[in-house]
Amino acid sequence: MSALTVADVVGQALAKLGARHCFGVVGSGNFAVTNALRAAGVEFTATRHEGGAVTMADAYARMSDTVALVSVHQGCGLTNTATGLGEAAKSRTPLIVLAAEATAAAVGSNFAMDQPGLAHSVLAESLRVNSAASVLADVVRAFRVARDDRRSVVLNLPLDVQTQPVPDAVVASLATLTAPAAPVPPRAGDEAVGHMVSLLADAQRPVFIAGRGARHAGAELAALAETTGALLAAGAVANGLFEGNEFNLGISGGFSTPLAAELISGADLIVGFGCALNMWTMRHGSLIGADAKVVQVDLDPLALGAQRPIDLGVVGDAAATAAAVEAAFRAGKVPDGPRYRTPEIAARIAEQGRWTQVGTEDLSGPGPDGEVRIDPRVLSTALDEILPPERVVSIDSGNFMGYPSAYLRVPDEFGFCFTQAFQSIGLGLGTSIGAALAQPSRLPVLGTGDGGFLMAVAEMETAVRLGLDLLVVVYNDDAYGAEIHHFGPDDSGRLPDFGTVTFPRVDIAALARGFGAGGVTVRSVEDLDLVKAWLGERAAGHHVGPLVVDARIASDGGSWWLAEAFKGH
Repeated sequence: MSALTVADVVGQALAKLGARHCFGVVGSGNFAVTNALRAAGVEFTATRHEGGAVTMADAYARMSDTVALVSVHQGCGLTNTATGLGEAAKSRTPLIVLAAEATAAAVGSNFAMDQPGLAHSVLAESLRVNSAASVLADVVRAFRVARDDRRSVVLNLPLDVQTQPVPDAVVASLATLTAPAAPVPPRAGDEAVGHMVSLLADAQRPVFIAGRGARHAGAELAALAETTGALLAAGAVANGLFEGNEFNLGISGGFSTPLAAELISGADLIVGFGCALNMWTMRHGSLIGADAKVVQVDLDPLALGAQRPIDLGVVGDAAATAAAVEAAFRAGKVPDGPRYRTPEIAARIAEQGRWTQVGTEDLSGPGPDGEVRIDPRVLSTALDEILPPERVVSIDSGNFMGYPSAYLRVPDEFGFCFTQAFQSIGLGLGTSIGAALAQPSRLPVLGTGDGGFLMAVAEMETAVRLGLDLLVVVYNDDAYGAEIHHFGPDDSGRLPDFGTVTFPRVDIAALARGFGAGGVTVRSVEDLDLVKAWLGERAAGHHVGPLVVDARIASDGGSWWLAEAFKGH
């Protein structure tokens, strides 16, 4: 037997497989494996809560396109990850949670629980390191499930197994371990490609919509769209994918501009690539014209037609399939005419393609309580103008979320992190920290509500400790705004009791300063001068640390995207 333990081998193996970053809260059960990771060169970020750790890892994986790691204590350490783990699992984020586990015989342990059951309950995979003899095979399997099947994996590490010495043969195999080659993504079959060619050849107003499963396929989709005269759009999770393309409509769904909604609903063919075409992306189906044909391309056969009727379902990788369809067009006859890509359409997109170009009434001013507040659209437009182009924008959940999502431009698909699959508030701060570490050359920007910010506020200490130049914009209405606008007056005009979802004012700027961050209260565009000064210091190469903007926002009467969402309920 060697001097290496199972915990040592787990850490070294994951480093050799390509893991770069781990997030977590260290307790007695995961102390050894975390230090093994660090000794092997994996960077470790200590967080203030396991929920923050898994959300940071989720964002890091999305924005770096790598497998991220989380390290937690047995029992309660794992249960604290549940919401963030559910978000990651639903989003098919490739990450591995290294979860210490009470030994099978320790049925009376305070930490004993059904850890695989918890993982399965939030749709994550559950695997285990079974023994010193199998440790290497168990770790490689977990890594491949995470990377190749794009799954969130809980890898349970029983305490009695972690301390076992590893056989010399396993150590010899560890010395030569390298990451296994990723499988070649499959393209659609020839018959399916032929059907797509026929539909695209007949279409006069085609639109492509890219989802999470097509974030890697921007170049191939843009080339096929140019060949076939299609316009381009993306679901929110793929926002930024077609940035810079003159026929890019931006986000499809509740955040669509009026022009994007008009052109998508006017399409005679909609092709979703790696996109669920669900109620959010298609506005409960209202963006699909009555006579439009719908094609869906996805690696998962069960995803095809799961959200709405489709005319053609195609199993295949988005990039490989788009390339095959374009090659088929090139081999035959490219469609005549510009289709949807006319100079007039290009001009309209240039003039009306962003929410910052859409005129709206300015709601800024004194509210019913006399406090001056800023219109969230005015705030977001002003921020977009002063922020540097190289940014990574993260979004928490809530009534406010359409404003940073729709108004703040991003440079590409690695500039927008949208953790909304579980629709939980409170994930934004962790998301922004993980995204910042994955894209260190960009300015990290968080759009969050007061409810979500306060729910996760402990991680402000993490942001300050890491020295991140992070801009946190809190759209503060002193309430859980979505509920305020969802539960309106009844048939007699009476309003419900909102006492459960409205709160006294919290001085969020002062709270931020208590953590060691900067804090500024904004009620008007002029109040953003302090943000400009902070940005100027950063641009000059100075370390500025986090800045929290407590934006006292005016009521929007229920955001436009939320009204759209609630139509179906």
